[in-house]
Amino acid sequence: MPDTSLLAIAVSLLYLGSAACIYRILLTYRNTQGAIAWIVGLLGLPYITVPLFLVFGRSRFGGYVKARRMGDQSLSELLDRFEQQKTSLSTPEQEHLDKQLQVLCKLGRQPFTEGNQCELLRDGEATFEALISAMEKATSYILLEFYIVRSDKIGQRIKSILEHKLSEGVQVWFLYDDIGSVGLPRAYLTELAKAGARVASFGNGNIRRRRFQINFRNHRKLLVCDGKVGFVGGINLGDEYLGTVIDQEPWRDTHCRIEGPAVTGLQLAWLEDWNWASNEFPDLDWAPEGKMPGDERVLVLPTGPADTWETCALFFLNCINNAQSRIWIASPYFVPDFQIVNALQLAALRGIDVRIIIPEKSDSQLVRLAAYSYLVQANQAGIGIYQYQPGFMHQKVVLVDSHYAAVGTANLDNRSMRLNFEIMAINTSESFVSDVDSMLTEDLTHCRKMTKQDYEGRSILFRLTCRAVRLLAPLL
Repeated sequence: MPDTSLLAIAVSLLYLGSAACIYRILLTYRNTQGAIAWIVGLLGLPYITVPLFLVFGRSRFGGYVKARRMGDQSLSELLDRFEQQKTSLSTPEQEHLDKQLQVLCKLGRQPFTEGNQCELLRDGEATFEALISAMEKATSYILLEFYIVRSDKIGQRIKSILEHKLSEGVQVWFLYDDIGSVGLPRAYLTELAKAGARVASFGNGNIRRRRFQINFRNHRKLLVCDGKVGFVGGINLGDEYLGTVIDQEPWRDTHCRIEGPAVTGLQLAWLEDWNWASNEFPDLDWAPEGKMPGDERVLVLPTGPADTWETCALFFLNCINNAQSRIWIASPYFVPDFQIVNALQLAALRGIDVRIIIPEKSDSQLVRLAAYSYLVQANQAGIGIYQYQPGFMHQKVVLVDSHYAAVGTANLDNRSMRLNFEIMAINTSESFVSDVDSMLTEDLTHCRKMTKQDYEGRSILFRLTCRAVRLLAPLL
């Protein structure tokens, strides 16, 4: 019968598509757990899994590498020139420290730079005050890149400042992620563009090259003014970071202000993303004049799914494996894969003070449930997991011994390690590390240390749910 023939053809095509997806997985997978999950789904439920795989299944962000390294000769030359700068990171007695930090330079293809001055911004109020001050003082250009932009009080104030600076002749380039900023009204962007700003979306601006890649996000939050002052951290453009949103818990987050040659690293990361999104190459300042503003050594480490290596995962592993006395990590999302869990366990068993700070109240119930499933393993090894109580803790901070600290956008989850474009600023300055130490120590006074009883003392249904959600770790 004709209907039967058509059905047979459709089923054959479906399984052919499933086989093609499995072929691609076997050639390109980076994470075994995720690959097995996809293959099981493609074999068992191909009519559901094939469409899902086409949208969410890619493990590498195609096209970006070519655009970054080969598509524009000027960009490639800038990256190569900046990468070749060398900095001595330690004394001969600290050769071990020098080697672990130079690994990070190789991962990010950026050097540690000397002569920087950094300020730790401990909350939204301090961050927005510093951001606004820097933008108001800009005389040449302003580069913005944020995952979430809202049209609330903060969003409107930022837009007003940008429009005013445009009227003064300052150039503005505004890059946002179309998924993170899905609620941003079109009028907000249109008005900025009419005022003279160059506006681009990381996704929609390059649909042809980004097809079937919507699972990838540009999670970076950075600002650069005149190539001299830059900002990076966990704070997006929204009122929630000020704790002024009605019926919403206050957000606890951290940002960092950088002045000096490390701003070049932020600017290069922005330029790569802008070049991908718009195929444009703005004329920017790459050699700011004047005396070095400080004496701090800073590395800007961009990571993402277009990298040759799993740069973000290797960053965390390098920090954990090389810690000699402590490794403290603050992350709103704690859904690590087996290699991160194993590294944390080994560090704790070596006698390292391992502390993970996560929020008690989360904006993702699935992520919150998954975190409970790690408690027994963590407690057995001596890993301390602390729940921040006052509100939603969104900061992404890493402290290694008393040697260096990192502030940025990367979380301890699969999305940050394999799917998101992230960025971290790593600082070896004694004063900056001390500030991070004091900040996290203060945060810990507002935390409750979790025990395995928080998991084992709950109902069997709760525990089964936590374990089941953990299976989704590669997709969360």
